[in-house]
Amino acid sequence: MKTTLLGLVVLFCVTAVSCKTETSTMKEFDPNFAHVVYFWLKNPDSQEDRKAFEASLKKFLSTSEYAQTQFIGQPANTPREVVDNSWTYSIILTFPSKEIQNKYQQEPVHLKFIEEAEHLWERVQVYDAVGLE
Repeated sequence: MKTTLLGLVVLFCVTAVSCKTETSTMKEFDPNFAHVVYFWLKNPDSQEDRKAFEASLKKFLSTSEYAQTQFIGQPANTPREVVDNSWTYSIILTFPSKEIQNKYQQEPVHLKFIEEAEHLWERVQVYDAVGLE
């Protein structure tokens, strides 16, 4: 019984440390400027296109000097009248200011991502928002 309990405590501690380490590498959400982008791939059923898009996107985001929060998502397929599930991928990036977001737009790794991946998408929709004060 003591061995089982000790094993569970050790497992809990390892899990907690692992989760803490993973969480601590995430960048905080900056409420000053949010940049939300939706991508519709030309061939959303192509695993090859998806892999190429994801690889290019992850490479870009891992090297961006300006993008803080870096969320990559796919439709949650929540069937409600007000929900659009037609897109293939989304990203949510945050910035401390509009000026920093403007620098991001001209960042070489951002421009390289567009060059590498634009042949894969048929549509991109962007929603930029500034936080309320």
